[in-house]
Amino acid sequence: MAEKILQEYRLGDMTARYLLEDESGKVGFLLLPFVLSAKAAEYKGKIEPLVQMKLTGDIYNEAYAMGNSMRNSETVRRLRYCRQQVEKEQGRICIATILEDDRGYEVTHNLIWKEQTPYVRIFCEFKNQGSKDADLEMFESFSLGGLSPYMEGDGYETLQIYRLRSVWSQEGRLEVIPVEDLQLEPAWEPHAVRCEKFGQTGSMPVNGYFPFAAIEDTKHHVFWGAQIAHPASWQIELYRKDEGLSMSGGLADRDFGHWLKTIPARESFRTPEAIVSTAHTDSIDVFTGRLTEAAKERMEHTPDSEKDLPVIFNEYCTTWGNPSHENIAAIVDQIKEKGFGYFVIDCGWYKEKDVPWDIGMGDYEVSKELFPDGLQKTVDLIKDAGMVPGIWFEIETVGSAARAYQDTSHLLHKDGAVLTSYFRRFWDMRDPYVEDYLTKKVIGTLKTYGFGYMKIDYNETIGIGCDGAESLGEGLRQNMEQSQAFIEKVKREIPDIILENCASGGHRLEPSLMAQMSMASFSDAHECQEIPIIAANLHRAIHPAQSQIWAVIRETDSLKRIAYSVINTFLGRMCISGDVLHLSKEQWNVVEDGMAFYRTIAQVIADGQSYRFGTKIKSARHPKGYQAVVRIGKEHQAYALIHTFAGALPQRIEIPLPEDKTYQIEEIFSDTKEKAVITDGMLLYEPKENFKAVAVRLSYKI
Repeated sequence: MAEKILQEYRLGDMTARYLLEDESGKVGFLLLPFVLSAKAAEYKGKIEPLVQMKLTGDIYNEAYAMGNSMRNSETVRRLRYCRQQVEKEQGRICIATILEDDRGYEVTHNLIWKEQTPYVRIFCEFKNQGSKDADLEMFESFSLGGLSPYMEGDGYETLQIYRLRSVWSQEGRLEVIPVEDLQLEPAWEPHAVRCEKFGQTGSMPVNGYFPFAAIEDTKHHVFWGAQIAHPASWQIELYRKDEGLSMSGGLADRDFGHWLKTIPARESFRTPEAIVSTAHTDSIDVFTGRLTEAAKERMEHTPDSEKDLPVIFNEYCTTWGNPSHENIAAIVDQIKEKGFGYFVIDCGWYKEKDVPWDIGMGDYEVSKELFPDGLQKTVDLIKDAGMVPGIWFEIETVGSAARAYQDTSHLLHKDGAVLTSYFRRFWDMRDPYVEDYLTKKVIGTLKTYGFGYMKIDYNETIGIGCDGAESLGEGLRQNMEQSQAFIEKVKREIPDIILENCASGGHRLEPSLMAQMSMASFSDAHECQEIPIIAANLHRAIHPAQSQIWAVIRETDSLKRIAYSVINTFLGRMCISGDVLHLSKEQWNVVEDGMAFYRTIAQVIADGQSYRFGTKIKSARHPKGYQAVVRIGKEHQAYALIHTFAGALPQRIEIPLPEDKTYQIEEIFSDTKEKAVITDGMLLYEPKENFKAVAVRLSYKI
């Protein structure tokens, strides 16, 4: 069947190309680097529809698809092109491609681009204009097909896949896989479906993988990729039958995420957003930087207190879940003139005698043992010291020692039984009683005491889903939708509040939750030597201005260890904790010098591009070699961070300084006086110690 270009749109340095197959009415979609758009003259393989969905009862795709993929079902094959609508306003363009099914269904593919941004946002909407219910069992947010349009034939040894794996305290490990290793090369006959479907099932969307994937055409230096903005079960599919490779993703479907959704007549349903981009580059760092740039739209509306990325103090690794007025007063007295912006009272402020913090949450009554006079005196102390007071809540769960744990009529159920994970249960966030309860307990506490910062923790996953909807997966989706609605309620009632996203560290680092928050706990790796590895990983997943990295300082730490810990935080937002009551003057000098250095690079953290170099780290727990991260800012400022690990080190570390600029060294920070030089566009440093960190502040001319 012949296809033609339906429309083409210039979107900054990208081109959106829509293709129409005349006979079938099928619409395909390509997102191309603008500089190479003319070279992509032919669509690779058969046109892959720009919408992927399936209704129950409709026929699956051919050739071993069932149980493997729901792509290209009868639902998709029945959709015909209807029209395209373009709206432009205030530097924003929305392209709506409307498809119709003669059964009375209308599906719209929406692409939104904002001027100066290196990505698009895509989502789809299904409208049931028929007279009967329609049951969706798969509906993805985006689909890219015909990849790569630049290669000849099937492009063997040309395409490779990028994913970010994630487990507790080792988030964001980059995985690079040739398509042949995933058996995604076509067979001798374009017959059988090949599909690599991966994702996450549950309410911790970064428990296994980040909701991200990219494809690289290594011979023509082009990347395509996406992030899924969804706080619950999601999937990404890498799909192939012929010479063209496809990638799609969004909500986890019925096969993968136990999701089934009924759309009554005259009602509609829309998918989560996907953040999608393409780029002509050799660098995965440059490409992922385009996706994480989307976070800056949220930062444009951040409270004024966030503009300079203030330093946070969190007392968790000081008191270990036992905060009290007495120990907080001592900490505040020690740090009050050192330039901290936020002071966070972490978990345990509600605990009863001999009850661990992690089984007592849910009732949220101020501990009379720890705070005999209530929290107001403590909050006032923090404010008087010039810091914004913060407090910890685990909003959505209840611990086994809480009275709320027995309030089972308002908790989530699965198969008729209370959904219980070891010693936690989960509020049914759809229940009006729960909203009222949390409004009183959470918003009421924040308002009563004047807290300006809330750390929102989450330490267990619901799993495949819960009762109360057409399917377990839809129950999960609804529950998480209401969780996000409650966060928005907090923001409406306390407009300037700073929100921190935490989920056993990094299990919720996905775009929709990150868009609601000022920042996130990067990991639970509080005192580990692998912190700089994890923190650098996350530059490819979230914006570093939203990545809160901890430096836990112990009184037994050497100055070298303290500098190592402090320099870790330069990979994101600085948070200090630990034995601050017992540090020597020399130890404090290193911390304070590091805080001063952080302030000089804060704007580069907020607005820059990162590049990672060094040894391939095989073991995060036992790293060998070295790592270097260079971040180039917008206002002639940059910095480089060097961390050495165990094992033999090179005589000289050579770090390429990117972007064809003329650099000079402005300042070097470490525990000792260190020397680095710039020669022929390379930053040169001679390492002499294992587990040593050095930070180099740079300026540049173009």
